[in-house]
Amino acid sequence: MFRKRLASWLLVMVMAVLSACSAEATNSSENSLVIYSGRSESLVAPIIEEFSLATGISVEVRYGSTSEIAATLLEEGANSPADIFFAQDPGGLGAVANEGLLVALPDEILSMVDERFVSPQNLWVGVSGRARVVAYNTDTLNPSDLPTDMWGFTEPEWRGRIGLPPTNGSFQTMVTAMRQLWGEELTRDWLLGIMANEPVFYEKNTPTVAAVAAGEVEVGFVNHYYLHRFLTEEGENFSARNFYLSSSGPGSLVMVAGAGRLATSENEANALAFLEFLLSNQAQQYFAVETFEYPLREGISLASDLTPLFDIDIPSISLGQLSDIRATVALLQEVGMLP
Repeated sequence: MFRKRLASWLLVMVMAVLSACSAEATNSSENSLVIYSGRSESLVAPIIEEFSLATGISVEVRYGSTSEIAATLLEEGANSPADIFFAQDPGGLGAVANEGLLVALPDEILSMVDERFVSPQNLWVGVSGRARVVAYNTDTLNPSDLPTDMWGFTEPEWRGRIGLPPTNGSFQTMVTAMRQLWGEELTRDWLLGIMANEPVFYEKNTPTVAAVAAGEVEVGFVNHYYLHRFLTEEGENFSARNFYLSSSGPGSLVMVAGAGRLATSENEANALAFLEFLLSNQAQQYFAVETFEYPLREGISLASDLTPLFDIDIPSISLGQLSDIRATVALLQEVGMLP
């Protein structure tokens, strides 16, 4: 009798432990989120941490370049553990969306920003904006010395004076915009014209801006916010400034960093909560003040020295047209900008 009661008691205890473990695992899953980030850790880790602290959701982040993360998602396919793809540019988002790996977002999230900054298929939403500019050396140049469009830099007078990062995703997105606005042949002609002027190649935007200020080159094709970081760290004597082209061409492109939810995500509520948080006043103000990007929500104060978004002569192009990065890379290889 005693043995039977003991066996029954042990069975109850085992079932209780198993039930507790199951509940713990379920609770852990319900309070977790996996983000694949094509945005650098130094830029977005603080705001992701704020989300985790505010919600109690445990967040795991995998960092890499947007192109690397997009390639990983394409390789993992339906087996990816990711809930969110947080990308630096529309090209990476488009590449993943075109393979059916993102799911449509609800209107209450999409409507938080202007429709220009939303995927045409509602598969991702813009979070912050980055404008293309020409950084120039203030010791040797004035704004009046600079062309008003990108074609001006193909003139022989700019030989040896141009710096650019051909492997950078934002530069490649700008060239993708050229292909959409100008066509393949004119874009090839522009690239060959720049190559004829013997540009200096840099790995990223940051060393390009540093090279402009140091006088290694006199102009650089970069995103706007890198200069503002240097000004914050080194002061107003930093010998570079941004020039916004006035021709409404691809050199004035405003790109967005954006995010979408993976179709295979099992944490829909947490994923949508994260997207809503990125578009909250708190997060939008963070992007404006801490990373010097453009907030996409209305009513957010900009850094005092940042040109207002709607003062930029933005070209008329859908961000959904910027997904064909592979053809852009092939063209850059053809003209010798990439190996």
